[in-house]
Amino acid sequence: MHRTELKVLNTKKTVVFKHFIQENKHMAKISPVSIKYMIHVSFTAEGALEKPDVIGALFGQTEGLLGADLEMRELQKEGKIGRIEVDLERKDKKTTGKIKIPTALDQSETTLIAAAIETIERIGPCDSQIDVERIEDVRGSKRDYIIDRAKKLMKEIEGSTDSREISNEIKDSKRTSEILEYGEEKLPCGDISGKELIVVEGRADVLNMLRNGVKNVIGMNGTKLPNSIKKLSEEKEITLFLDGDRGGKLIARNVMDNAKVAYIAVAPDGKEVEELTGKEILANLRKKIPAEDFFSKISFKELEREDISLKKLQEQELEKKIELNKETENKLKEISNKNKKSNKAIILNENLEEIKTISTRSLNNFLKRNKEKVFVIVIDGIATSYLISNAEEIGCKIIVAKNFATTDTNIKLLSL
Repeated sequence: MHRTELKVLNTKKTVVFKHFIQENKHMAKISPVSIKYMIHVSFTAEGALEKPDVIGALFGQTEGLLGADLEMRELQKEGKIGRIEVDLERKDKKTTGKIKIPTALDQSETTLIAAAIETIERIGPCDSQIDVERIEDVRGSKRDYIIDRAKKLMKEIEGSTDSREISNEIKDSKRTSEILEYGEEKLPCGDISGKELIVVEGRADVLNMLRNGVKNVIGMNGTKLPNSIKKLSEEKEITLFLDGDRGGKLIARNVMDNAKVAYIAVAPDGKEVEELTGKEILANLRKKIPAEDFFSKISFKELEREDISLKKLQEQELEKKIELNKETENKLKEISNKNKKSNKAIILNENLEEIKTISTRSLNNFLKRNKEKVFVIVIDGIATSYLISNAEEIGCKIIVAKNFATTDTNIKLLSL
């Protein structure tokens, strides 16, 4: 081949190679395994843009802001910033888009890079607005997947040892399976065949008593005394076990006016029967006193001066219940659909407003520690009997899930 032709061919190869380098200069050497964080960015620009404009702005307009050690070009050469992904959408002479920037930097360095990106005011020839939506811990997402997958694999292993949570669930399932129903009102109870009977306010109180080995217990399912308990009081020795608040004392007055009560026991001040430990339950039952002595120590005029009445207490109880109408179901369905494949649980208050979003694996621990009122739980997955029991204990009204391990509960269960 002629020397001149060889020279022309080599020149063309050089041009093609340079073009390849230019088109792929935002490609990184970073290994996907070493990625720690993903910076998620959104932007809006007043004009038409191409991807190279965005990449150029990221490198060019952050240059010199954070010093040589955090220069984005150099970090990419060193493999500390990965391949930058850009998605564009043009509409009405505007360009909007999303940017994903993977980093192998530590937490503080990653947040500095993210903050620097938000200072960009122009992309290409266009004015723009850039916002960092969030910084995702990629390793945390992987850990969530690993734990979830490990649980599924463990269920498939025959003869495998139980984890602590599975063990607790089995124990609680056995205890809560002892809950029976009594009378036309279907009152929650344990073994009430004996002569002595403990009366508590609600189902959560009964559950706690059974869990701690106290069997001869029945719940009123609210503040109003059911006829079934009134009849039982004529043939059994009744001990009324009250919450340690003013509402408990008012309930005592209502029960005494309508039934025969031998003894009254009270939880410590500010505590409810459903949250007592086994030792506290037994200690307070031992301190029970004759009903007539209990009332001689209480000044109900003081309660009336503070405008606290049983009627008002019952009205407040009703207000806490969520009316499960079509509108409510549609809203819960919408929330549930958005939560699919997230491995998350969404906690809602009585107005169906989000209180918290947490991973499903952390939900049981959250319910045990939580002091706020939880009215609805939306779960991406199956609601176990252990979870339902914990939710019931803190007064949850509705659980939305794919499926349910048990239906033995007062909570409304929805599979949407």
